[in-house]
Order: sequence, then structure tokens, then C-alpha cells
Amino acid sequence: MGAALLSELATEIVVPACAVIGIVFSLVQWFLVSRVKLTPDRNGTTSSPRNNKNGYGDFLIEEEEGINDHSVVVKCAEIQNAISEGATSFLFTEYQYVGIFMVAFAILIFLFLGSVEGFSTKSQPCTYDKSKLCKPALATALFSTVSFLLGAITSVLSGFLGMKIATYANARTTLEARKGVGKAFITAFRSGAVMGFLLAANGLLVLYITINLFKLYYGDDWEGLFEAITGYGLGGSSMALFGRVGGGIYTKAADVGADLVGKVERNIPEDDPRNPAVIADNVGDNVGDIAGMGSDLFGSYAESSCAALVVASISSFGINHEFTAMLYPLLISSMGIIVCLITTLFATDFFEIKAVKEIEPALKKQLIISTVLMTVGIAIISWIALPTSFTIFNFGAQKEVKSWQLFLCVGVGLWAGLIIGFVTEYYTSNAYSPVQDVADSCRTGAATNVIFGLALGYKSVIIPIFAIAISIFVSFTFAAMYGIAVAALGMLSTIATGLAIDAYGPISDNAGGIAEMAGMSHRIRERTDALDAAGNTTAAIGKGFAIGSAALVSLALFGAFVSRAGISTVDVLTPKVFIGLIVGAMLPYWFSAMTMKSVGSAALKMVEEVRRQFNTIPGLMEGHAKPDYATCVKISTDASIKEMIPPGALVMLTPLIVGIFFGVETLSGVLAGALVSGVQIAISASNTGGAWDNAKKYIEAGASEHARTLGPKGSEPHKAAVIGDTIGDPLKDTSGPSLNILIKLMAVESLVFAPFFATHGGLLFKIF
Repeated sequence: MGAALLSELATEIVVPACAVIGIVFSLVQWFLVSRVKLTPDRNGTTSSPRNNKNGYGDFLIEEEEGINDHSVVVKCAEIQNAISEGATSFLFTEYQYVGIFMVAFAILIFLFLGSVEGFSTKSQPCTYDKSKLCKPALATALFSTVSFLLGAITSVLSGFLGMKIATYANARTTLEARKGVGKAFITAFRSGAVMGFLLAANGLLVLYITINLFKLYYGDDWEGLFEAITGYGLGGSSMALFGRVGGGIYTKAADVGADLVGKVERNIPEDDPRNPAVIADNVGDNVGDIAGMGSDLFGSYAESSCAALVVASISSFGINHEFTAMLYPLLISSMGIIVCLITTLFATDFFEIKAVKEIEPALKKQLIISTVLMTVGIAIISWIALPTSFTIFNFGAQKEVKSWQLFLCVGVGLWAGLIIGFVTEYYTSNAYSPVQDVADSCRTGAATNVIFGLALGYKSVIIPIFAIAISIFVSFTFAAMYGIAVAALGMLSTIATGLAIDAYGPISDNAGGIAEMAGMSHRIRERTDALDAAGNTTAAIGKGFAIGSAALVSLALFGAFVSRAGISTVDVLTPKVFIGLIVGAMLPYWFSAMTMKSVGSAALKMVEEVRRQFNTIPGLMEGHAKPDYATCVKISTDASIKEMIPPGALVMLTPLIVGIFFGVETLSGVLAGALVSGVQIAISASNTGGAWDNAKKYIEAGASEHARTLGPKGSEPHKAAVIGDTIGDPLKDTSGPSLNILIKLMAVESLVFAPFFATHGGLLFKIF
């Protein structure tokens, strides 16, 4: 079969080196953003270095229409501090509750997995080769618990660091917009890159170190080693669930409250400082779209890596102890960091944006450049890290695979991700006819807007599902479940660029809000609105990537679970499996109902509070009095913490209840059903919400003759568009993005507990 060209020693050096390069690059980007100061010097200008590269050569502050330069900068700094404090306060409150869950669930993992062999400390026959002895189940229980905690902590840290850099950068983006749209774009994009590279590099480095530390104990028992590593993915996704649901409820409660009372009832602009919910709305952008998305994509990365490693450990890589080939998934991620680094330089250093119309193409070029370069990178890694042929475990048999076939598996996942991204853009960008048709439907009121938006969302599912289906067929045909796992990794290989583009959106959105609240001129707001409109579309693309990768990751984890639980076939005609299938397909609807109602309940309290302040604070509408922002922040925080627990419990308890009482066959049906229906609902919900949002922005911008016939702000079509956007908010930012975590989390949890379910599960069927 031949050995890999890359030696074991070289692999040991390359993986951590790429991770360290990613961390250093993110710190360099942070340093460049920090050069935009929020404190004016004695001349009334900020202390930017006199250097023409990337816009640092001109003064930060241009002349404004009679506005004192010093006061504008001070106002921006004050608003940024309020947003940062609100976001930090919420995350710390959330992490206190999540920390209690983390400890309780870690104890549960240890007890369940330890009980598989009655807490025995004796070596046991290996699952797949009874002639060999493997480490005791108690060791797997202990190490799975440790890796779960490591994954959870890394996920929490990823979300928190992302939020901190976003709140650090938003006012700086606002101030840079005064020099030109290109300078503001670079600041926002660099800030997003800090988050993207920190998350990708930290995830890779922690996983690599964990594998090497566990190897000291496990030695040649790679089956046990990589089974214990699956806890890393479970930890990452369980934290992401609470981050996504809690953050999503927070941001949408504030957003809906601010829009319904401020824009529809009081007819004041978005982000108007008179609106009491405006700070809570800006805080929500950071805790939901930044911290939540960061944890979500980290969870996908950790799970796809774990799924690939588990399947590979019982293939020829694991049997023959080929360390370089075994770490093929990590080498792909390492190459991804280098490719994304080069790609980022195209946006920040090689080209400069000089006009508003160049923003969205620049972001799309990031996706195309990273995909093309990554294709070459995957070919190089496949050539040097894999033997020319090898065997992959395929439901009880070993399937022979060539290295070029595995390259195609990763490549098909990578390109499927790009297709999903561009289809998402087509259906959510107001540059194309689908969103323009939704905007046009606002002529006849909110009802037709809702009908058109729902139809768009359902239709937008078609091509992504075909892309996912083709990538599944190709990757499974070539390399069974391992092929699907590496296809998911292929889709996530450019995660640093994807996250940079995704984080750019909320940073630009906050920048626009700060410009409005600081009383900056209309032309500054036009620039930040242009940045935000492009960011809205790229945020939808990011969600498309997350959902597509979740489908592949879930299927790979499902395959690993079936293998680990000792199921030879999953027969849907068996009553045990079919009842699981139909219940599993129902779960995404139940989960969506819970999260939507949670947003509605929280928004109701917010609307009442905003109305109360407008009605009872004298001079608020006239701008003479200051609203009570803190009360609105508290309402969002309390509601989101309270409301995130039931949906979280539904997801975490379902696999445990089904596995213990109904057994692994029924659980396999539940996982398949949840995967099939969850992906469809997630895509349609995210795209419907994104389309309604951009239809509203299309009318507000009035950039075309058609758009001007629907406006201006405050017109009846605009009010109908605002109502559609308000309905779409929880769809695109709470229910839709959270569903991809539901299908991943249930699958990885089932995989971690598979030994327990296989040994002690199915209590009801045993009784009857």
C-alpha cells in the first residue's frame, strides 16, 4: 500500500506550526485595527500613523457639518463602551448557567461510560478486533469527560474572544468611514479576520495537543484514543447550542422591540438614540451573530474532525498506526489556515475598495479565491500525507480507497459549500430578482410580503439540498463514511475566511448604529449602511455554510454511531426504526416552536418597556431626555437566559431518553429523521428571514428607480417591509441557525454514549 511522503516528525511540526501562524496573524490584524484610536489628540484628530498604506495616511476626522470633532469621537467611545459592557455582562451571566450544565453533563458522561463494564479497571477485548486487548471502559469514560470539558471551554473562549474583538472594532469602523468606505471596510474585515483565525487556530491546536497527550496513556490503542476524543466535539456543540439559542433570543427580543415601537409606531429611524432598546439591539448583534456563530462553526469543525478520526482509527491508518495519514483531517485544517491567510491579504492589502459597489464583490471574491487555492492545497496534502492506496472501515468490512479518491471527497465538500454560499446569496441579496420581488409585494401590504417571503425560503432549499446530496453520493461511493466526514471538513476548511466574512456583518451593523447615535452626518450613515447591506448578505452565506456542513457532519457522526453501536443495517421498515424516524422528523418543528415563542415572549416584554418609556419620560421624543437603556438590556438578558433552557434540554435529553428506553435502532431512526427535516427547515428559515431583511433595506436605500417607487422610509410599503423583517428576525437569527446545532449535537451525543446504549439501552423493549 506504500507509506505517506510526509514523515511522522514533519506532521508533528506542521500542524502546530500552522496553528501558531494563524494565532500570530490574528494578533497582527488586531494590532492594525488598534491603530485607529478612540481618543482624540490635542489637534482634534486621532493619532493615526502617517502612512499611506490602507488609508492610514489621511486625518481620521474630516470636516463635518458643524459638528465638533472632539465630541463625536468621545460619543463614539461612550457608545462602544456601553455595547461592550452589555455584551460582556450578558456572556458572563450566560456562562455561569452554562458552566453548571457543563459540570453536571461531564459527571453524567463519566458515570454512563464508566458503567459499560461496571467501572472495571481491567483491559477489555477491542470492539472491532476481539483478539486484541484495549484500555478499560473506565479510561474511555475519564478521557471522554476531559475532552468534553476541553471542547466546551474552547467553544466558550472562541465565542467570547470573537465578541470582544467585535465590540472593540465597531466604533473604529464608524470613525474610519469618515475617511472613505474603503477604510471602514478594511477595519471591519480585519476585525472579522481576528475572530476567524483565532477560532480556527485555537480549535486545531487544542485538538492536536489533546490527541498527543491522550496518546501517552493509550499507546497503541488508537481505537480507544479516538473514541475518547469524540467528547471534544460534544463539548464544542453543547456550548454552541446555548450560545446560539441564548444569543439569538437576546438579539431578536431587542431588535423586534426596537423596530415595532420605534420604526412602525413612532416613525423614527433605526438606531435612533431616542429608542430605549437601541443599545440592547446592538449588544444582541454581538452575542448572537458573533459569539453564537463562532461557537457554532467551532462545534462543526470539532465534530467533523472527531467523526473522521473515529472512522479512520478502525481503518488501515489506525490498524497499521500510520500517524501522518491518521492526522489527515488536521492537516487539511492546517492548510486551510495558510490558504485563508493568503486570501485575507487580497481584501486588506493587495486591493483597495474605493466605491460602495465594490464591497459585495470583494467579499464574494474572498469565497472564490479561498476555494480555488484550497483545492490546490487539498491536492498537495492528499499527495504527501496519504499512502497511494489504503482501506477504510465500511460497516463491518474494509473498503479499498485510492488517495486521489479521498482528494475528490474533500474537494466535492469544498465546492458544494461554495455553491450553497452563492445560492444563499442569490436568494437573500437585494441585487437579485427574488428579494426585489419580495420588496415589490410590499405595495399591497404585509400579508403579501409574508406570502412571497415564505415562498422564497421554500424554493431556496432546492439547489443546496441537491449540492449536499451529490457530495454525499460522491464521497460515500469513494470512501464510505470517512469520505463524508472529510467532505464536511472540506466545506469547513476555509472556516477562517468564512468567519471573517460573517463577523464583518455585525461589526458593520454596529458601526452604522453608532454613527446614528453619535449624530454623524447622513453621508457617513450611507457608507455604514452600504457596509451593513453587504454584511447582511454575507451573514446569510455564513449561515448557509454552517447548515450545509452540519448536514454532512451529522451524517458522518451518524455513520460512526451506527458502527460503534454495532448496528449492521438501519431498516426503516422495522417498527423500532420507523417510530424513531417520524419522531426525529418532528423534533426540529418542536424546537423551532420553542425558540420562536421564546423570542415572541421576550419581545413582548421589550415592546411594553419601550412604549412605557416613550409615554412616561417627558421630552424623550423631542430628544431632550435620555432613555433608560439599562432596563432594556436587563429585560433581554433575563428573558434569554430563562428561555434558552427548555430548547437546550430538548436537544440534550432526547438522545439519552431514546437510547436508554428504546435502544440504538430507534435512536438511529431519530437521528436520521432529525437530519432530514432539520436541514430543510434551517435553510428555508434562514433565507426567508434574510430576504425580508434585505427587502426592507432595498426600500430604505432607494438606490434604483424601482426602489424609489416603494419608499421613502415611513411609507406604507416600507411599513409592510418592516413587519416582514420583524417576523423574519427570529427565523434567520434564532430558529434557523440553531437547528444545525440540533442535528449535529444529537448525533455527536449519541456517538459519545453509543457504548452505554449498546450495552444497557432499550429498557422498554427488554421488558416487553
